[in-house]
Amino acid sequence: MAPFEFRWPSILKNSYVKTVILAVVIIGSVMGFWIGLKAGLRTDYPLLTVASGSMVPTLNVGDLIAVQGIENASALYVAPKPDGEIIVFRSPRMEGELIVHRAIYKALNPSDQLWYFRTEGDANFSPDNWFGSETWNGMISQNRIVGRVIGKVPWVGYIPLYIRTREGIILIVILIVLILMAEYLPVLLKKQPEQE
Repeated sequence: MAPFEFRWPSILKNSYVKTVILAVVIIGSVMGFWIGLKAGLRTDYPLLTVASGSMVPTLNVGDLIAVQGIENASALYVAPKPDGEIIVFRSPRMEGELIVHRAIYKALNPSDQLWYFRTEGDANFSPDNWFGSETWNGMISQNRIVGRVIGKVPWVGYIPLYIRTREGIILIVILIVLILMAEYLPVLLKKQPEQE
């Protein structure tokens, strides 16, 4: 009996193996890009989608924004709209929610030596009055800031916004089923035994 011989070229000719390799390469590339983007921009949220109209006309619903982390909160430029920097911060009212508003004023809290920022949406008529954890006199703490907005791409953010809806999830499931059927249905049809 001849010993078993493992042959790479014959395995690589298999279409299923090619599909798996391609999927691994694509997923690895996307993850590598995302990790590199997070490291380069120094934030866990380098790309975000604008989900509300509070920053119109500067940022519109569906804009994809690039966010850069902040090393020194005291260096943030604050001024009334349209001049102050646009920042992204964790909402003190609802955990997990990110807010994108303009920094219009800052003050150093003498009790904890942290910078606090008054914010306002460009479409809003008055400044935000924050309360809850890490707030002071209606302002948010530097510890809640995720980063500053450094760029935007209009409309691209509608894709992730749509995918989060019920209709978007259904569409994704249908597309996956159709792709699987297109890939495997011809193979299954070929394997059916011929009737005599």
